[in-house]
Amino acid sequence: MNNKPTDNLKAIRPRFLADEAFRQLRSGDVDGYHRSIASRTEVDFSFSDLRGTDLRNADLTKVKLTGAYLRDTDLRGQDLRQHDLEGCSLYHARISGVWFPADFSAEELRLSLEQGTRLRRR
Repeated sequence: MNNKPTDNLKAIRPRFLADEAFRQLRSGDVDGYHRSIASRTEVDFSFSDLRGTDLRNADLTKVKLTGAYLRDTDLRGQDLRQHDLEGCSLYHARISGVWFPADFSAEELRLSLEQGTRLRRR
């Protein structure tokens, strides 16, 4: 049996993290967020609730987003090609100019944007 975190996505609800960088990003303090993650090699926001967050100016290169709830999130201009977006929901997110990983089809992205389905790889 395969016990990857993404195996039970339906059972996992988006969560608010006890992480200062997470709180700063959610509240719109992008500069504070950047200061908080500067010395970190990885920032784990997996299965977190980033609903409605403006991520346009946030450096997401260190951030794990697997299973994140991105409803109404502003992702415009982000390069997410190196991210694992398995299980993310993009319902009504703003995605103009976003680079997505090649392992997600346009149809999969459309369904997530319009219906809120969680992303699944091809």
